[in-house]
Amino acid sequence: MDIDEIIENFQFLEDWDDRYKYLIELGNDLEPLPPEAQTRENKVQGCVSQVWVISSKGEGDDPVLTFRGASDAHIVSGLIAVAFAIFSGKTASSILKQDEKAIFDQIDLSEHITPQRSNGLKALVERIKSDARSALAA
Repeated sequence: MDIDEIIENFQFLEDWDDRYKYLIELGNDLEPLPPEAQTRENKVQGCVSQVWVISSKGEGDDPVLTFRGASDAHIVSGLIAVAFAIFSGKTASSILKQDEKAIFDQIDLSEHITPQRSNGLKALVERIKSDARSALAA
C-alpha cells in the first residue's frame, strides 16, 4: 500500500478508535520477518517495544532501498507499515530528503500516539535514514 492511499484512508476515518484499528490492520499486512532476522543487530534502539528492521539495497550510485520489519506490538507494527509506505522502494537520496514529519502531521499521528511510541517512531525513521546514508556512502 502506498502512502497516499494510507493518508486518504486516515482522512476518511474520523474517529481515532477506527484509526487505531486501521493501524493494526496495516501492521498485520506486513510481510513476516523470519525469527532469524530478529537479532540484536537488526533491533531498533530507542523503541520501548521490540522492533526489528532489515533493508535491501539495489545497485547504482543512488540505490533503491526496500525495508522489512516486525514488532511485538500491534500498533507499533502499524507505525512500521506507515514508515515503510513512506520510505521503502525509494532511492537513498530521496529517503534522506523526505519530510516524514509533514506526513505524520497530515494524518495527525503526532497528536494521537504516546510519547514512547513517538520516540520509537523517530528511532525507526532514523534507522531507515541511517541505512540510506550507508547505502550512499558505499
